[in-house]
Amino acid sequence: MTVSQQIFTSEEQKKPQKSGAFKTAKLAQRIVMIVIGAAMMSVALEIFLVPNELIDGGITGISIMLSHIFNIPLGILLTLLNLPFLVIGYKQIGKTFALSTLFAVVVMSIGTQLLHPVNPITVEPLLAAVFGGVILGVGVGLVVRYGGSLDGTEIVAILVSKRLPFSVGEVVMFFNLFILSGAGFVFGWNNAMFSLIAYYIAFKLIDITLEGLDQSKSVWIISDKFRDIGEALTERLGRGVTYLDGEGGFSGDNKKVIFVVITRLEEAKLKSIVEDWDSDAFIAIGNIHDVKGGRFKKKAIH
Repeated sequence: MTVSQQIFTSEEQKKPQKSGAFKTAKLAQRIVMIVIGAAMMSVALEIFLVPNELIDGGITGISIMLSHIFNIPLGILLTLLNLPFLVIGYKQIGKTFALSTLFAVVVMSIGTQLLHPVNPITVEPLLAAVFGGVILGVGVGLVVRYGGSLDGTEIVAILVSKRLPFSVGEVVMFFNLFILSGAGFVFGWNNAMFSLIAYYIAFKLIDITLEGLDQSKSVWIISDKFRDIGEALTERLGRGVTYLDGEGGFSGDNKKVIFVVITRLEEAKLKSIVEDWDSDAFIAIGNIHDVKGGRFKKKAIH
């Protein structure tokens, strides 16, 4: 056994072992949420976007245009066009991601086939773009949150971003500019602009679904009155604080850093509390999501 293998084995032994029931429950949760997400995308496509000749970005948008031009069922195109990217994802990104994506795409494809005969809820393009974009964004966000994807261009974007100085979002946007432009030639420029509205709404809803509506914020505070500020935050906000040791880069003086996690609605009150004790205190605030464990749960305020 090599040194690296010994280290890996040692680290594996240190990991807490999850019970079979726990793993089964997590797998069941993943499957259910991916099914719900893929089903929501099917509804967005067949009940809102496709009947009004609006498209989404990526492989889905290409599939909608090809389905319109060649009269091929959308579900078949969604599966066939995503398959090559799934193979790439399996080899380059991982088995779990690829299988979750395959499962999501199959559910979405079946959903579009079943919903195709259903009449659209609205024939007003703007309403279709808004509500279709909302449902689509939440659906895609759920699938991504639980380890899958619904579009092959995202897989390409992940791989490209590893080799070129572009983020995944920038690569996806680059692809979608051409795809949404193509909608102008197939469905007309008015519909292309409505499609852009739907795409933007879906993009924002994906972020909200991934990060949550109640977005948390991490706060770092540096002040000589750290103890008073920390106690005030606990008493008036009901938040636990952590004191970290720091050192001034210029002065070399030892400093205490207060670290606390709050919701965005508590930001103004936190600033007011710090201002009451030290108007010259240094405050840095950043957005975070998926806060778990510890003592983040709000304490009762007396």
